[in-house]
Amino acid sequence: MPPEHPGGVVNGVRLGRRFAEPDVRPPTARQDTDERSPTFASFFLGGFECSTKRRLDGCRLDLVESTGHGQLFEDDYRSLMAHGILTVRDGLRWHLIGADPSRYDWSSAIPMLRAARGCGIQVIWDLCHYGWPDWLDIWSPDFVQAFARYAAEAARVVGDETDGVPFFCTINEISYWAWAGGDASRFAPACRGRGTELKRQLVRASIAATREIKRVDPRARFVHAEPLIHVEPSSPGSANREAAERCRVGQFEALDMMIGHLAPELGGQPAFLDIVGVNFYPDNQWVLGGGTVPLGHHAYRPFRDMLTEVHDRYRRPMMVAETGAEGSARPSWLHYVTGEVAAAREGGFPVAGICLYPVLDYPGWDNDRLCKAGLLSMPDRNGVRQVDPGLAAELRAQQIMIRAVRRSRFAAPAGQPE
Repeated sequence: MPPEHPGGVVNGVRLGRRFAEPDVRPPTARQDTDERSPTFASFFLGGFECSTKRRLDGCRLDLVESTGHGQLFEDDYRSLMAHGILTVRDGLRWHLIGADPSRYDWSSAIPMLRAARGCGIQVIWDLCHYGWPDWLDIWSPDFVQAFARYAAEAARVVGDETDGVPFFCTINEISYWAWAGGDASRFAPACRGRGTELKRQLVRASIAATREIKRVDPRARFVHAEPLIHVEPSSPGSANREAAERCRVGQFEALDMMIGHLAPELGGQPAFLDIVGVNFYPDNQWVLGGGTVPLGHHAYRPFRDMLTEVHDRYRRPMMVAETGAEGSARPSWLHYVTGEVAAAREGGFPVAGICLYPVLDYPGWDNDRLCKAGLLSMPDRNGVRQVDPGLAAELRAQQIMIRAVRRSRFAAPAGQPE
């Protein structure tokens, strides 16, 4: 999710994300591991905000359209390539493609697929980014079946229009959606007290979609984009510490369900977990029931330690699937995140890339305010975007740093040819 939407504040009090306590121990068995490294065309990726959720007022958002990306996709791809970004996250909009239950309409997707192919840019396609067709009931078994059918057709279309291995993110941020839509009533399905139920339903749908995509195209790779958080207790008491830890560890529930270590009746299997994508923003650490723990605070947990925990838990290749900040904080945040990822990689942890998200400025979800979080601005009246000079300079510096680290790691020993 973009920086504007970390978890919610009511009357000045940080809510955080609510999770049920896991009822099983985390997986540790070596036979469940898979260290296959994804082959991304570039270490730094660009993420196009593609949320299609319905707000509480009933308004359907379509960030692909409202950012101008729906018309400027080819220009946007080429602009990112000029900055050394050759891999992106982008969205197939289910609410448009599947608006008619009797047929699929790929007219919104095929031009984007062909533009990406023509530019030579690699795309990780989100299949569901908080939105679904209006004719479907998200709570019904039909939702799972319809999503699986759509995923299978998407695999065929993407396979036909893509050179190389296709990448998908089936459902973006199951954990956050379960909280925001099932417990906090921030957007559709706009419920309270049903977060665990919604999480299970979304996992069912993701599992069914994964099965179908694998059936259609066994080459396919999958990114599972989930928030990475840390929760500090608000007092030293044991009950408060335990509550904070339950909230923190609950961030792993969706992935534990995907591999079948939690709620195995949903059909999860270790083979369904591929690339673990962590979404990390400046306000992803907070005090239980209180405010954000800022970077530099003594209670702030180093990002490298959080990445280590994820790897030790799942032993899968990882990527930073979303990260970014607003305004003047953009360059310094990228500097911090890249440094922490570099440290994790030096420690042997397979972090395959960092996705700048969102890579375009965008209108805020709830009030349409201009959120200046991107490398590229909203388009002017002539369809031209401006580059944020500070973030562009920092990106160049970090690209050079990552290349230097790679060279040093694989340099030949003294006295031997490289």
